[in-house]
Formats: sequence, C-alpha cells, structure tokens
Amino acid sequence: MDTKYSFYALISRMKYITRWSLMRNSESENVQEHSHMVAVFAHALAVIRRDIYGRKADPGLAAQIALFHDSSEIFTGDLPTPVKYFDPEIMDAYKNVEAVASKKLITALPSELRLTYKKLLSPQQDDEMYALVKAADKLSAYVKCLEELKAGNPEFKNAAKQCKQKLDALSLPEVVYFMEHFLPAFELTLDELDFTFE
Repeated sequence: MDTKYSFYALISRMKYITRWSLMRNSESENVQEHSHMVAVFAHALAVIRRDIYGRKADPGLAAQIALFHDSSEIFTGDLPTPVKYFDPEIMDAYKNVEAVASKKLITALPSELRLTYKKLLSPQQDDEMYALVKAADKLSAYVKCLEELKAGNPEFKNAAKQCKQKLDALSLPEVVYFMEHFLPAFELTLDELDFTFE
C-alpha cells in the first residue's frame, strides 16, 4: 500500500504564515522564522536552568517543543494578540481551534509516529519545559520589538513595553539571566558585536 502522509509538507508551510499582521513591519517575520528563534531561546533557557542554576532541565526537549509550538497556525493563521486576548471567550474558542488543528496535523502521520509528535504538538501545559517554551516565545516577541525599534520603527514601542512586562512577571531566574547577559547584544550593530577571530 503506497500511503502518502502530509505532515512534513504541512509543517514546511509555516513559512507562509506572517506574524504581526496588524502592525507596520520594517522586516516581516513568518511563523517558521519565529519558531526557530523560540527553539534557540528555549534551548538556552533550559541550558541556563541546568548549568547555571543546577536544576533539572532537558534542553533538547525544550527546543523540540518550541519548534512545533505554533504549528497549529498552519490551519488557523496567526491571530493578532489584541484580538486573541480581547475577550476570554475568544481566547477559549481559539484554544479549542488550536487543539483541533493539532489533532488534524497528528493524523497526517503514520500511526507509529503519532504518539511522539502528540507529545510535542500538545505538551502538558504544567510541564516545566513547556513553561520555558512559553517564556522563550515571549523573549522572541520582545527581540522582534527591539529589532523593529532599532530599525527606527516606533510602531513597536508599546508592544515592546508589554512584552517586557510579561517577561518580568514570569519571575523566572533563567529569563532574568538571559535578559541581563544576552539581550543587550540584540540592540548592537554588527560592527559593535564582538565576533573577532583570534
């Protein structure tokens, strides 16, 4: 039987979903690009948790969850934050739609692979690695705001303030460490970044 599965072809379409659609962007960002940076940041936060604070963490798992954290948007699109959080009923309805979309994606895999991807597309929301992924998601949004402001786009001024407040409210030492040690470099130009070879 020559059965064809569309899971990976659907995942590859994340590059067609544009983020920040209600705002003027100096540089557009798609869900695939965003997911990559969230994976990088989630991995970093887990490494910081493990290697700086001596707590148990799985950087690989954090990165894997992050890679797929917005995959349901292949079907739903990226609902702008002001719309998503405008009303609790809208938020609940959107979460239900995301859950249906994730289930649809999982059925695009052979049955032998579904359990592995179900754990990534629908992780336990009380899981500690999921919490780091959500923090990394907010970090990615904040970095996007900083990059837009650096490019002279004041459209992202309020969004940057809101993202910073959300990050501060998390009270995660890994986020504080990242923001103190790594975030300032995102505001530098290429010439200011220290990348000289010895």
